Amino acid sequence: MSQMPQRAFSSPAAHHTVCAIVPPFLLARIATLDDPRFERAATAARRSLTDVAHENLDHGRSKNTLPPRTLLPDEPSVRGEITRAISDARGTETLPGILVREEGAPATNDVAATEAYDGLGHTFALFWEVFQRDSIDDRSATLEATVHFGNLYDNAFWDGTRMVFGDGDGEIFDSFTRSLSVIGHELAHGVTEYTAGLVYRDQSGALNEHVSDVFGALVEQYARGTTAADASWLVGEGIFTDEVEGTALRSLKAPGTAYDDDVLGKDPQPGHMDDYIVTQDDNGGVHLNSGIPNRAFWSVADTLGGFAWQQAGQIWYDTLTGGSLTPHSTFAEFSAATIETALALFGEDSAEHRAVISGWALVGVVPAAA
Repeated sequence: MSQMPQRAFSSPAAHHTVCAIVPPFLLARIATLDDPRFERAATAARRSLTDVAHENLDHGRSKNTLPPRTLLPDEPSVRGEITRAISDARGTETLPGILVREEGAPATNDVAATEAYDGLGHTFALFWEVFQRDSIDDRSATLEATVHFGNLYDNAFWDGTRMVFGDGDGEIFDSFTRSLSVIGHELAHGVTEYTAGLVYRDQSGALNEHVSDVFGALVEQYARGTTAADASWLVGEGIFTDEVEGTALRSLKAPGTAYDDDVLGKDPQPGHMDDYIVTQDDNGGVHLNSGIPNRAFWSVADTLGGFAWQQAGQIWYDTLTGGSLTPHSTFAEFSAATIETALALFGEDSAEHRAVISGWALVGVVPAAA
């Protein structure tokens, strides 16, 4: 296959669009480990923190942001046809890497490339088959991913154009392509970028993370045909090695319970506004306070039962794409928008309308007044 144009990752301009799955506070803890068992993990965490410049992430509205799709007269009428491109960085930090699989090509013997290719397909399927969204931009954009990024690289991220996966350090983190929820999460950042453009700081940034957690979980549930009652509601399940006392990076159902480990510490996510974390780290706590709206969504889905991508997922998707949000929306504004969306879709005092109101009340978020 042909080699795609190379782009050096070290450019500062690239840093501000990066949005990573592993939060900086967790990497920072690993980076300070002075334990021979985790020497490689500590080195990998330090490198990941430096390379991706996590403290300066910005995932707000970009120059590529588009309004909701309208089919132009000269555009093809066929929609919903996926196009994927998987590249291999081969242990370097140069993007996109060497193209190793295009749409429709047979699988290679590279497990990570196959997992990435399949994960992009599952993510496309949810957005197209459930929400009639044609790729992340609703304009048939090619879904691109790079595997084997960096040497023992402890993260996966969306850089504004593609998914990028590290292989982990083998001591704390395994390969990041193992988790379908991680793939769905990162691609959902692309959907947010092309729609609400939630600025990646403070509450709007936590909502950006929340939306990605929601759709990451829904991608996994949709692929497996899992009901809300039977779903794990975990994000990042499978990326920890057996050395870690934990199941995933985050839990939507029970924020703060995803891991409790002697090395990593305890999952610090709050699940209620009473425990909201005020911090300048992690872009104002975007990976922390996202636990609050996460639990609200889980509550809505759990109350309604059945498949979460149906009523609950439709309410959240329509809210994200409907134009009522601003790049700086707060929890109060987002919650009010979901309540209005539920009202518009299902009617006043419907089960869906009541479930959304109750979900936000459960986590102590007071919707903004109209």
